[in-house]
Amino acid sequence: MAEMEVKQGGHKKGPGVKKSKKQSTRVDLTPMVDLGFLLITFFIFTTTMAQPTSMNLNMPKDTDKPDENTKVKESGSLTLMLGKGNVIYYYYGSDPATMQTTGYKDVRNIILEKKKKTPAEDFFVIIKPDKDATYKNAVNILDEMNINDVSRYAMVDPTADEYNKIQLTEQAAGVK
Repeated sequence: MAEMEVKQGGHKKGPGVKKSKKQSTRVDLTPMVDLGFLLITFFIFTTTMAQPTSMNLNMPKDTDKPDENTKVKESGSLTLMLGKGNVIYYYYGSDPATMQTTGYKDVRNIILEKKKKTPAEDFFVIIKPDKDATYKNAVNILDEMNINDVSRYAMVDPTADEYNKIQLTEQAAGVK
């Protein structure tokens, strides 16, 4: 609390002149510290922490035969292979010989074009990041699946033949 300190023994200047007593003030800041800690405690307890965000994951249905793979129609499949240098290699169906290249700016148009031409129950995207693809690129392509409302997709490793084809294409293009 605020206190008033009074000093005893004032000075007189000259005969018959009484000088008034000087009073000095001193503010006690102890309650202010208590109030600060109370406010900090209040804000810590009432603040909500950032909630983790996650993507929905569609899993294939369980089958009685564990060796049986999920079959995909060739006419409805689009394969996206993620390479280094922010390059995406893609082909339709199951023939990697028809592979083309694109970037992340144009991949949305490719997905939407294939989605328009294919019945919804047949449309399937296969994502194959190679050893040189970055985590950021994998997240970006998963975001594209979410943005374009693609509910049927899988992320698998590229085959050795596909990986070699990507390496040859990158060497020919001078991608390092």
